[in-house]
Amino acid sequence: QGQFVESGGGLVQPGGSLRLSCATSGIAFSMYAMGWYRQAPGKQRELVARISSSSGAYYADSVKGRFTISRDNAKKSVFLQMNSLKPEDTGVYYCKTLSPTGSWGQGTQVTVSS
Repeated sequence: QGQFVESGGGLVQPGGSLRLSCATSGIAFSMYAMGWYRQAPGKQRELVARISSSSGAYYADSVKGRFTISRDNAKKSVFLQMNSLKPEDTGVYYCKTLSPTGSWGQGTQVTVSS
């Protein structure tokens, strides 16, 4: 099912940038599509970006043009470059395969505030 360790979150002012990283283990990483998910306070977890095994990317409308997802198969890692951050981007960010099963990591907190 895999294990996922997210890092790179923090407190940033509106308009700022962060780069999130996710290290994976326990899966044949290069064969899996991966997703970055976000859970805002009081809301359900949502998919904000996904990347296929061949690096095709999809973005939620709310982040399109500001976020970029990428992967490094050699390092079994997936990344999320977040630019032009807005307060509504605040939340805990998780990475995982797109499977509805499996365990979530601890996530990394992103707070966008002045």
